[in-house]
Amino acid sequence: MNFVFLLALGIGIVAGVRSLLAPAVIAWAAHFELLNLYASPLAFMGSRVAVAIFSIFAIGELIADKLPTTPKRTAFAPLLARILLGGLSGASLCVAAGKPLLAGALLGGIGGVIGAFVGYEIRRRVVNNLHIKDIFVAVCEDAVAIALACFVVSR
Repeated sequence: MNFVFLLALGIGIVAGVRSLLAPAVIAWAAHFELLNLYASPLAFMGSRVAVAIFSIFAIGELIADKLPTTPKRTAFAPLLARILLGGLSGASLCVAAGKPLLAGALLGGIGGVIGAFVGYEIRRRVVNNLHIKDIFVAVCEDAVAIALACFVVSR
C-alpha cells in the first residue's frame, strides 16, 4: 500500500472525530502551497474563500461539540457529513500526490466512519470509566485531532 493512501485514511479519521477540521487543515495547506491542487477538480480548496469557510465552521464545530444538545457523531446526518468531508480531504491528499482522486475519496470516507465510531466509543468509555467530565475529554480529543491533522498534512 502506498504511503499516501494511509494518509488519506488518516485524514478521514480526523474528519470522523471533527468533521470540519480535516478540510480546514487541507484548505490551509493548499492555500500555503504545501499541497499542489492546481489544475485539479479540487483546486478550489486552496482559495481564500474555502480557507475562510472551513476555518470558521471548524472553530464553530469545536465549540458546538461541547454543548449537551449536540447530536451523536454516529447519527445519520453527522455521520454522512464525516464521510463526505473525509472523502473530500482524502481525495485532496491523493490528488496532490498524483494518485487517483477516487481512491483518496473512498479511503477518506472509510476513515470518516472509523474515526466517528472509534472516537465516540473511546470518548464514552473514558468519561464513564474514569469519571471525568465530558468537556475535559472533548478538549483532549480536539488536541489529538488537530495534532493528527497537522501530522498527516505535513507528510
